[in-house]
Amino acid sequence: MPRTTTATTRNSAVHMAVAFIAMGSWATFANLAHPMPRPLIAGVVQGTLSALITLFLKRMIETLSARLPGSAGYWVPPVVAVAVSLSLLSSIHWIAGTPEILRTIVVPLSVTAIYATSYNLTLRRMAA
Repeated sequence: MPRTTTATTRNSAVHMAVAFIAMGSWATFANLAHPMPRPLIAGVVQGTLSALITLFLKRMIETLSARLPGSAGYWVPPVVAVAVSLSLLSSIHWIAGTPEILRTIVVPLSVTAIYATSYNLTLRRMAA
């Protein structure tokens, strides 16, 4: 049975909320050595970025995976996902004044790499 638009929207909202809480909490923890409100700002920035990235990452991987033939379809989507995430996370945390940028983004970037790679491989195997 196909998913309804409402169910898909609800599912996306749940995934976004989980990403916000999990990665925002990590960013707050990673910056706890600095005076408040720096850790909280880092947490809100990272939570927001993670929620938005979660919303668009899946769609981007699906699009690239379907359009790229051969071996490029296996490695380009995860590389693009990580590169876009790295660029967004590092630049926006720098603008926000996050004290521990590397510590803040290492976990979300690792999750992005693992998710993008495994999801893309799943898509490629299903298409074969």
